[in-house]
Amino acid sequence: YMFVKWHNFLYIYIYIYISISPMAIQLPRCEEEQNTENKIKTEHNPDTIKSDEHFYVCVQDFPWSGRRLGRCAVVGSGGILKNSSCGREIDSADFVIRFNLASINDSDVGLKTDLVTINPSQIQREYKDLEKKLNPLVKRVSVYGNTSLIMPAFAYTFCTGLSIKTLKALHPIRPQQPVVFFSPYYLQTLDHFWKGRGLKSIRLSTGFMLISTALELCENVHVYGFWPFDTDLQDNLVPYHYYDLRRPSKSMHKMPEEFVRLLQLHSQGALTLHLQPCSSDAS
Repeated sequence: YMFVKWHNFLYIYIYIYISISPMAIQLPRCEEEQNTENKIKTEHNPDTIKSDEHFYVCVQDFPWSGRRLGRCAVVGSGGILKNSSCGREIDSADFVIRFNLASINDSDVGLKTDLVTINPSQIQREYKDLEKKLNPLVKRVSVYGNTSLIMPAFAYTFCTGLSIKTLKALHPIRPQQPVVFFSPYYLQTLDHFWKGRGLKSIRLSTGFMLISTALELCENVHVYGFWPFDTDLQDNLVPYHYYDLRRPSKSMHKMPEEFVRLLQLHSQGALTLHLQPCSSDAS
């Protein structure tokens, strides 16, 4: 399940403010973009986003290049993880991916985090005035230490401005915790790959994207907390998230359809899908 080479996975964006002019700025280890004339276009949405600044994209080495990761845990936010006792097993993985700044605990979901996503809609909904009220977001991301924060900046037009705004706000305060963006070319390739295999969602969920990425990067992929149904295998009611009581909203993602694909990958041995509580002596 190799979709594209690892170096297409993400870009690390470093922003630089300059006056509006065609002059070129030379940066170490950066590939200078052509003059954008204050316009940014995304791969998934051809609409043009107007910007008051020029942005120069620094494509850096993928942070985990040079070695193939061993056992990776991709930890979704599904309520099936509540009272699962999977924390120790998840923390024993070599690399742990989490989503949407979900809360962590040592009993059910573990504490170790190497990569965590931020959904731009979270910024829009929970952190509306970052310029004046940054502390709540800083406090929240600090829980993960120096873990990289990844955002789908180019999935939709509205995501781009919010993602750049988040990068701009966090970088001066937490430079040790990079905000990284999915490469638009990677998103496009991944979208074409799965649509070519019959997946009909308008856009892949971030969870499905990063499971796909883990299949490229890791020797073994273990998936936790992905369960799109209201009851578990024992017919017990399952909350939507393990950490709150929010109900699912109408979504553009085909969660049950994506879940069927995960079951297929599990049956083929490409990944291990965990749907039951973990043993208490996991190591």
